[in-house]
Amino acid sequence: MRVHGFFRNMGSRDGIDSHELSLEIEKPRAGLLSRGMAPFMVIFTGQAFSLFGSRLVQFALVWWITESTGLASTLAFASIMAMIPQVLLGPFAGALVDRWNRRVVMMVSDAFVALVVFVLAILYMTGTIQMWHVFVAMFLRSIGGAFHWTAMQATTSIMVPKENLSRVAGLNQSLMGLANIVAPPLGALFLEMIPIQTILMIDVSTAVAAVGPLFFIHVPQPVREIREIQGLRSIISDMREGFRFVWEWEGLRMILGMSMIINFLMSPAFSLLPLVVTNHFNGGATELAWFQSANGIGMIAGGLTLGAWGGFKKRIVTAMVAVIIGGAFILIFSVLPSHLFLPAVICVFLFSVMNAMANGVFFASLQSVVPADIQGRVFTILISLSGSMTPVGLSFAGPVSDLLGIRIWFVIGGMVFIMIGAGSFLSPTIMNIEEEKNENSPTDSLTK
Repeated sequence: MRVHGFFRNMGSRDGIDSHELSLEIEKPRAGLLSRGMAPFMVIFTGQAFSLFGSRLVQFALVWWITESTGLASTLAFASIMAMIPQVLLGPFAGALVDRWNRRVVMMVSDAFVALVVFVLAILYMTGTIQMWHVFVAMFLRSIGGAFHWTAMQATTSIMVPKENLSRVAGLNQSLMGLANIVAPPLGALFLEMIPIQTILMIDVSTAVAAVGPLFFIHVPQPVREIREIQGLRSIISDMREGFRFVWEWEGLRMILGMSMIINFLMSPAFSLLPLVVTNHFNGGATELAWFQSANGIGMIAGGLTLGAWGGFKKRIVTAMVAVIIGGAFILIFSVLPSHLFLPAVICVFLFSVMNAMANGVFFASLQSVVPADIQGRVFTILISLSGSMTPVGLSFAGPVSDLLGIRIWFVIGGMVFIMIGAGSFLSPTIMNIEEEKNENSPTDSLTK
C-alpha cells in the first residue's frame, strides 16, 4: 500500500491535470447532496466499494486463521502484524501525505492493496499458502492503509465545509457500519460456497471502483509555507512540527493518553473475539458474523444519530457520554453466560452505537480545528501513538488469554471506559478542548 517511489507528481500543486474533468470544488452551502459536494461524494462512493471488499477479505482471513490454529496467540500475532506498520510508519506517512498529491496517494494505496490481495489469492489457488504468507499480506496491507486513511481524512477537511464535517463523519461511521453488516454474513456464506481465493478477488475488483473516479476528480491541495520541502531533513522537520502541534495542545495530549490506555485493553479483546465465539458461545463463522453485523448496524445507527442530531453543543460532552455508556455495555457483555447469545449480540450493537458517535464527534472536532496543511501529520501521529498500545496489549493478551480466558480483557476494558469518560468531566482542560485550540488556530487557505 505504500509504494511512494512510483509517485511522479507527488509534489504538484498546480491545478487540474489535463486528463482530469473540470470539476470546480466549491464550499457548498447546502447539505451533502448539493452540487458543490458532488465531487467529494463521488470519491466517497468509490471508497465505499473498496471498504466493502476489504471487510470481506478481513473476515475470510481471520476465520481461516481461527479454524487453522484455534490459538489466541496466533490471532494476536496476526493483529500485531496488521498494526505495526501504522504505528511505526504513520508519522512518516502523515508528513509525506501533507506534501504529496493526496489524490495520487489514494490511487496508489488502493492499487497496492489490490496487488497484495491478488498475490495472496494466487497462493491460495495454487495450494501453496502458508500462515506466514497471510501475516506478510496483513503487514503490507497495513502499510498502504497508513497512507490511504491519512490522505482520505485530510482530503475530507479540504473538500467539505466545516458546517458539514459532523454530517460527513456520521456518514463515514454509517458506511463502515454498513460494510460490517454486509461483509461478515456474506463472508460466512461465501466460505461455504466458494473457495477463499474467489473471495479475495472480490476485493481486487472493488479497488477498481475506488481508483477509477480519482482519475477524473480534482482534489485541492492546501497552501503550505513557501520553503524547500525536499529531502529527509525536511520530512523530519515536518514530523517535528506535527509532534509539536500535538504536544502543545494540552487537552489533546490528555485525550491521546486516554486513547492509548483504551487501545491497550480493548484492541486485544476485539481482536480475539473469534475465540470468544468458538470457546465461550460454542459457535462458528455464522455466530461470528452475527457479532460483526451487530457491530456494523450499531455503527450505522450511531452515525445516523450523529448526522441527524449533531450532538450536544459541546462536542466533547457527546463523546464522553458515549464513552461511559459504551463502557457499561462492554462490562455487561463480559459477564453474560454462554446461553445468552442474543443479549451478547445486543450489547455489541449498543457499544458500537456509542463508539461510532464518540469517534465521529472527535474527528469532526479535529478536522474543524487543525489547520489543513498539517492535518496529515497530526492525524497519523495520533493514530500511531494511540495504536502503539495495540501490539503491546496483544503481546500480553495472547499468552494470558490462552491461560486465563479472553473475557477478562472485556471486564477490565469496560471498567476503564466508564472511569475515563466520567473522569473527563472533572477536567476543565478536556471539557474546553476546542475553545482552547480555536484561540490559537491559524487560518489556512486552499488552492483553486
